[in-house]
Amino acid sequence: MRKLISLAAVGTLALGLAACGSDDDSSSSGSGTLKVGASAVPHAQILEYVKENLADKEGLKLDVQVFDDYSLQNPALDDGSVGANFFQHKPYLDKYNSENKKDLVPVAPVHLEPLGLYSKKDKSVAEIKDGATISFPNDATNGGRALKLLADNGLIKLKDGVGVNATEKDVVENPKNLKFKALDAEQLPRTLDDVDASVVNGNYALQANLEAKQALVLEKAEGNPYANVLVVKKGHENDENVQKLKKLLNSPEVKKYIEDNYQGSVLPAF
Repeated sequence: MRKLISLAAVGTLALGLAACGSDDDSSSSGSGTLKVGASAVPHAQILEYVKENLADKEGLKLDVQVFDDYSLQNPALDDGSVGANFFQHKPYLDKYNSENKKDLVPVAPVHLEPLGLYSKKDKSVAEIKDGATISFPNDATNGGRALKLLADNGLIKLKDGVGVNATEKDVVENPKNLKFKALDAEQLPRTLDDVDASVVNGNYALQANLEAKQALVLEKAEGNPYANVLVVKKGHENDENVQKLKKLLNSPEVKKYIEDNYQGSVLPAF
């Protein structure tokens, strides 16, 4: 989700967004335009598809605001500059609320940007050799996801119950004597020439032109806590415009759009 590139096709965020957007600008009620903050890829692309193809039928007016810096999105939602945002998964949202004493709430899961295990040397998990080096994200959230992905596919075994909170200290069995190299997530695609395999975030795989079909294994979307969600301020979950957008983002048309356009690098989570 970090440092996503902006796309001209979906516009750019004006640096001088007012701290107090007007009700008409960001309205989540049934009147006015719903202003939604989003990261460029794939969030704003999905919203633009909804805006151009589905919103009119529901009587919904959307204004998609692209944020290059994802960390600005929750403050903009909290101060009313936007009426909703679409860029984050629930664990990130929960941490933001806890650390900032805010009360933003998820409305609906939309998609997952799955972690995938990629390699230029091996064509399957079984081919990974004894002593191989695997790079993976160094942040706590995605590092735990990466280790769980390896465990789910039999490369390692983790301490019972740690799940996506796992660290290297929780590896209790490592039959192939794998070595791990923790790096910033955006660097991982560039390590593929230097390591045996790398666990890469879906958005960075997209930017590096890594196709999901190239991955040795991918995270599954169903029941995944890291599905990206539509978010609003508490008390606005049932506002008319929010409910209209929720319905459209979870529609068969959006599901097909995701499946057709991202080739498995983004997965529907509904």
